[in-house]
Amino acid sequence: MPSKKSARLAALTVAAVCSAASTVVLTAPAHADSVRIHDIQGSTRISPYAGKQVTDVAGIVTGVRTYGSSRGFWIQDPEADADPATSEGVFVFTSSVPKVAVGDSVLVSGTVAEYVPGGASSGNQSLTEITRPTVTVVSSGNAVPAATVVDEDSVPDEYTAAGDAAANGSINGLTLQPSKYALDRYESLEGMNVRVADARVVTATDAYNELWVTVKPWEHRNRRGGTVYGSYDSQNTGRLQIQSLGRAADFPAANVGDTLAGPTTGPLDYTQFGGYTLVASELGTLKSGDLKRETTQKQRRGELAVATYNVENLDPSDGTFAAHAAAIVNNLQSPDIVSLEEIQDNNGATNDGTVAADRTMQKLIDAIVAAGGPTYDWRSIDPVNNADGGQPGGNIRQVFLFNPQRVSFTDRAGGDAATAAGVTKVNGKAALTVSPGRVDPADEAWANSRKPLVGEFVFRGKTVFVIANHFASKGGDQSLHAQYQPPVRGSETQRHLQATSVNAFVKDILAVQKNADVVTLGDINDFEFSGTTERLEDGGALWSAIKSLPRSERYSYVYQGNAQTLDQILISPSIRKSCDFEYDSVHINSEFNDQISDHDPQVLRFRP
Repeated sequence: MPSKKSARLAALTVAAVCSAASTVVLTAPAHADSVRIHDIQGSTRISPYAGKQVTDVAGIVTGVRTYGSSRGFWIQDPEADADPATSEGVFVFTSSVPKVAVGDSVLVSGTVAEYVPGGASSGNQSLTEITRPTVTVVSSGNAVPAATVVDEDSVPDEYTAAGDAAANGSINGLTLQPSKYALDRYESLEGMNVRVADARVVTATDAYNELWVTVKPWEHRNRRGGTVYGSYDSQNTGRLQIQSLGRAADFPAANVGDTLAGPTTGPLDYTQFGGYTLVASELGTLKSGDLKRETTQKQRRGELAVATYNVENLDPSDGTFAAHAAAIVNNLQSPDIVSLEEIQDNNGATNDGTVAADRTMQKLIDAIVAAGGPTYDWRSIDPVNNADGGQPGGNIRQVFLFNPQRVSFTDRAGGDAATAAGVTKVNGKAALTVSPGRVDPADEAWANSRKPLVGEFVFRGKTVFVIANHFASKGGDQSLHAQYQPPVRGSETQRHLQATSVNAFVKDILAVQKNADVVTLGDINDFEFSGTTERLEDGGALWSAIKSLPRSERYSYVYQGNAQTLDQILISPSIRKSCDFEYDSVHINSEFNDQISDHDPQVLRFRP
């Protein structure tokens, strides 16, 4: 999966389609308005006034946004109607810094618009706005309408209705049922002043001064304070993103399990980077949950420890080598074999044709030694320039890092970027035709994506086949909060092909040697319950070992309030049936605001 930072930066271009506001200040009240905010919002997601002019819409200013590409302010009608489906708040888009203040009573004239953050192609819901506004300030210093409390009692447990089949699965035209569906509840509060209290953090503060809380303390909670995403039908309805209308320097640096103690209050917005978002004018006080980074057990003498670790676009210019080395040595206890994902070439994103990564790897190996670890060796295959996806010029690839004091690598010449590894029989047992090699690199499944790296290792006289993977990312999928329900996961198509390809290769090994030890691991970019994993496991050739953990422990990545599995280690029947293995998802990154990667490493210990 692309890093959160790169994915976010790529989406920050927003067209400013509305003209600047004109503001008029009166000393006497204006004439009565003819359209109220709840009329504009209506009882569906699309305003009945979309595209129409409205005049003298009355409201009290509840929040002012003076920064970014979406400058404007929120107004709320203090006199609510009797319909719980119709919001009493709306955003006024000014494009320039607004000339109003919180507590101003205003009349707004302009055009009602439905703005889709991220563009229509994103599949996101739309945000009802008044654009090209003329604003009349009637009075100042008024009380802001009381915030609506959002908590476990007010947010339904059912996430959303299925979309209208006649509208390609869109929920836009469906009448809101805020007492039945969580997404409808949030939509019915769009633009209104809302409040959460003593909310637990379920995604750490990111580089954009955002975090996620849950308003449902016990919803799919894990022991470290997060909320686990365990199936497509098991949504976490209490998740809510928090931003701030204040100074960036004042935003708390929170980890999962921390609490925003006291009230957090502000208008409820909708963004492309997380859906419904409380933009806080009042932030709770950060109370630490004292979350600690985990350390796995050291493998015993007769155990082989195999790990996977996505090091997030590591290249020689990065300042994270010492931290990654310390994680490998201390938190992972120096595994015998490590599949590294997202190792970049020797000059990182410089797009000059460089593909070698020996400088990157030597710098990491030296850092591991400096951290008190073993002197690792490594194997990999350089990709064709810019043929494997990822950051242009970076040429990310998987690399085998291994401790030669504990395990040996079986080198068989001939492996390169274009040559497919095969399986043959040597002395009655399976062997690779090339090692290291690539799994079917010419298959369409691997177009513009990382090709699997396969290698043959020997531990205490036993051969172990290891396949390192980095499947295609989820980029382009519709979000969980999309207007289309269920959302379309278009990126699955390529991952399904990739899983089928790897599964077929494992079956080739098992066809030659039924009891062969095969470990398939890496950043699978998909869940343990996904169709991708089902295809990897097809025919019993593999089994995702993270499923040996309790459901609340099955995660390696935290995204938009969901603790979920993207990194997996799958094992062949001989390893699984022995029942002599241990699995650990080592939480050192994904739950922390100062992470060195957005993925948590995984470790498998077993006796070949």
